Amino acid sequence: MLATYYTKVLIEAGCDEAGRGCLAGPVFAAAVILPKKLKIPDLDDSKKITAEKRYELREIIEEKAIAWAVGSLKPKEIDKVNILNASFLAMHRAISKLKIVPELLLIDGNRFNAYKKIKHKCIIKGDGKYTSIAAASILAKTYRDDYMKKLSSKFPEYSWQSNKGYPTIVHRKAILNYGKTIHHRNSFKLLPDDWV
Repeated sequence: MLATYYTKVLIEAGCDEAGRGCLAGPVFAAAVILPKKLKIPDLDDSKKITAEKRYELREIIEEKAIAWAVGSLKPKEIDKVNILNASFLAMHRAISKLKIVPELLLIDGNRFNAYKKIKHKCIIKGDGKYTSIAAASILAKTYRDDYMKKLSSKFPEYSWQSNKGYPTIVHRKAILNYGKTIHHRNSFKLLPDDWV
């Protein structure tokens, strides 16, 4: 059972990202402020639930959340600042769009660059421990998946509708056969050494 809050007194926003390990497409992040007593059945780390369930939960999260927002960074920006900093910046962009300013940020992971003067707490595997982080993981994942599906219609040979830009064999074979696109991350190793 996920905890519904870290502290009783502060306005908390859970933050998580999606797409860090992809070869193509943006990195997305979400920030979510949930009511302290809200319990959402089946809410969990987005990686532990089906795509269908994620979209069902997204509707509930968007309806019940006090505030939520999504931010992203494109591949060119990722290449410029590196993927770790890009993940933090995507979270910053999401936080900046919240209609309520949080007093505490619950960050999935072990590192974060502070946002303004808002306190933050890094929680390893936080998306499986706190509802607000789990909610953020679902929004980040579904909004990124939607983006990659739309992009796939323009670049069908890369099968982004199914691999979402992750380094699958199908995706890497397409890079080998068709080359890279403007949506690939140049700072990432797109092909293994023995493929080149």
